[in-house]
Formats: sequence, structure tokens, C-alpha cells
Amino acid sequence: MRTSRKVFAAAILASAILTSGTTSMAAASDTVTIGFTVSETGPLNVDSLAQLHGFELWRDQVNAAGGLKVGNAKYKIKFVTYDDQSKSERVQQLYSRLILQDNADFLFSPYSSNLTATAAIISEQYGKVMLTTGAAEDKTYELGNHGLFQMYTPATHYLSSAMAVIKQKDPKAKVAVAYSDDGFSKAVAGAAKEEAKRLGEPVVLDEAYAPGTTDFGPIINKMISAKADAMVGGGHYADGATLARQMYDQKAPMKFICLLVAPDSPQFASLGDAAVGVAVPSQWEPSAAYKPDFGPDGAAFGKAFKDKFGNEASYHAAGGYAAGLILQHAIEKAGSIDSAKVIQALDATDVSIFYGRVKFATDAQHHGLQIGHEMVLAQWQKKGGQLTKEVVWPAAAQTAPLLYPLH
Repeated sequence: MRTSRKVFAAAILASAILTSGTTSMAAASDTVTIGFTVSETGPLNVDSLAQLHGFELWRDQVNAAGGLKVGNAKYKIKFVTYDDQSKSERVQQLYSRLILQDNADFLFSPYSSNLTATAAIISEQYGKVMLTTGAAEDKTYELGNHGLFQMYTPATHYLSSAMAVIKQKDPKAKVAVAYSDDGFSKAVAGAAKEEAKRLGEPVVLDEAYAPGTTDFGPIINKMISAKADAMVGGGHYADGATLARQMYDQKAPMKFICLLVAPDSPQFASLGDAAVGVAVPSQWEPSAAYKPDFGPDGAAFGKAFKDKFGNEASYHAAGGYAAGLILQHAIEKAGSIDSAKVIQALDATDVSIFYGRVKFATDAQHHGLQIGHEMVLAQWQKKGGQLTKEVVWPAAAQTAPLLYPLH
């Protein structure tokens, strides 16, 4: 009798466990989990938080519409995120956790090429799909990776428009190149120097600075001593904004200034007159009128973003939203959330969204490199006493003439 009761009790327990497991699996099957880290703190937080807002807007819109369409089913999107504190050593630990403990189905990259390169080691180790945004450095896509797909135009093309503008406006201009000593910025600066050489533009200063630099006086003095006409470089928001302000304060007589990343943020307008004339190579601008094959147009995205967050979308925010759209497009085309099938769909992607054309290299040497998207050049100008960011290059996308020379 006791044995019979024990067997019965065991059967009840097993049934309960099985039922619980079935319920959990059913609940899980209705949800797609996307994991990523955010630089909520540290020097990358301004651009990283903008990127996060782009992710969040996409998630909220998809969920409000019923979820991702996967065959005949719909899946709600769940985010799992952690603060990487702008530190690569935390990224490795946290992406391992996202995969092994949080069971993320797909991944978005952290912000910046350096942090993304670290995350990619983990995502590739476990065969996960990771859409990378806020990460333009080329070399991550030259390592034979399989599941990485880059949203940004690669770093080697970041300053192509700036160098073309300088050549057009002043063929004999002397160029100063000053840039943050990090992977992304060095890759961009290296390509710019090669472009200057090809165009016959003399580079009179070539200087890297530590990412945490706050006093740019010595570098600005070198630019002035070298009689530079144009300055290109920078890195991320904190150093770029500080460099622009100090160049203005020291009255550096530049005819043209183009900085990476920082001038794209709406926050850059807080510099006041120090922002005037500063240009930025941009992955996307609100005035860029691309006709989308999938998702909203630029005006609809911009309005939805401002309604939700109270400010204009930067290209970092646009890149985050675009990464979500492209993952959604691939999942819906695949009709599956199986990683192998989604990779096949991403490989076949050649689509125009509000952000522009998106297409990935599929050869083994550059797999996942962005080869479809083109950048624009924007510049801060003052109109009616108000600072505005205008597209000045190329001519087809121009909203205002380039301000040149600045002085």
C-alpha cells in the first residue's frame, strides 16, 4: 500500500513537472528574446542610449501590431539588456550570460566597434545571429564570421564625402587629421589619409589622442602652427564635443571642420556658436527621402521617435531602429526563427528602408559587411538665430549649401 502511494505521488509530481514544462515552452514559443548590452554609463552613453531608443521604438511598434509574423504565428519581442559601462571586459561576460543564461534567440551589438568586436567573439562561438549597429570598423567582418551582419557603412568610407568636399572647394587645402586612439576612429582616419593622398591634399598633421582626452590645447596649437585649412577626425561624443568647443575658444582658423559621431547628436547644439559650421558624416538624416520597400518612411519614423522620446532622432537612433527592421524582415522572409534560416534570409537581403539601401557581403572573406548603404554629410548652420543640422552633400540629398569657408 505504501509503495502504491509512493508511485502515485511520484506520478502526480511527474505530471505536474511535465505540465509546468509544457506551459513554459508554450509561453516561450510566443516570444522572441533579443539580448544586447547598453552603455548606460561611461563615455559611450550618449550615443549608446540613442541607439537603445531606436531598438525600443521598433520593439514597441511591432508588439503593438501583434508581434513578429513567423509563418502563421506571431511572436512578441522581449529584450534582455545589461549595462556594459562602456567597457569591453564586461561585454564578453555579459554576452555569454545573454546566450547561456537568458537564452537569447538573437542579439544586437553594443555601441562602438571596440565593444562589438568583443561581443562578436562570443556570438560566433555560440552560433548566434547578431545585427551590429553603431559599429563601423571593417576588420570585424574580415575574420570569417558567419552570423554577424553590419548595418553601418564601413569605417573606410566614413570621411569620403568630407575629403571630396575639401577637394571641390579648395584643391590646395592643407588637412589636419586628429583622431581618438581607438579601433573605429583609427580605421576612419587611416582611410581619410589615403583618400587625401589620392586626391593630392597635403596632410600637415596626423595625430592620435587618448580616448579620455579633455585638454586639446596642444593639438589645436599644432594645427594652427601647421597652417591647416581643414580639420577632420574626432572619435565619439565626449571627445568630439570637447574638441569642437576648444577649437572655437582658441579661434582656430579652419575653413572646414568635420568630426565623427559627436555633431550628429541633437545634444551638440548645446555648444552654441561653437557648433556652427561643424560637419559630420552621417549614416542617416531626417531629411533623407528614401522610398522604403519595407517599414515606415523617414518622416513617419522621425515623428514616432519624437513623439515617444521628445527629441529628434540621431543616426544612432535610426541605426538601432533599422537593425530591428532588418531582423524583422529576415525572420518574416525565412518564416522561421531558426538561426540558420534567418542567416540565409539575411544573406539574400537587398532592401530599401527609411534608412536607405541595406545589402550584406556574402563572400567568405567579408561576410556580413555592409555594401548597400551610403552616407551623407551634414553640417550645423544657424538660420534665423536657430541652430539646425543641414544635409550639404551629396547634391541629390542637399537641404542647404555647404558653409565654406568657416572664417
